[in-house]
Amino acid sequence: MPKMKTNSAARKRVRVTGSGKVVHNGSAMRHNLEHKSARKRRALKANKTLSTPQAKKMKGLLGK
Repeated sequence: MPKMKTNSAARKRVRVTGSGKVVHNGSAMRHNLEHKSARKRRALKANKTLSTPQAKKMKGLLGK
């Protein structure tokens, strides 16, 4: 039986931490930054964890 392939799109967007959480970069930091406050930009810069149902689905795509 052939190996399971990792979904390339999922691999580029999320990563699994040592404790098993699935972490992703948030949205809204690509453009239109000049009207966002510095406080908002700092908050958006942080990595976010996926919810449990989404994390389970992404782990399946990653082959974990």
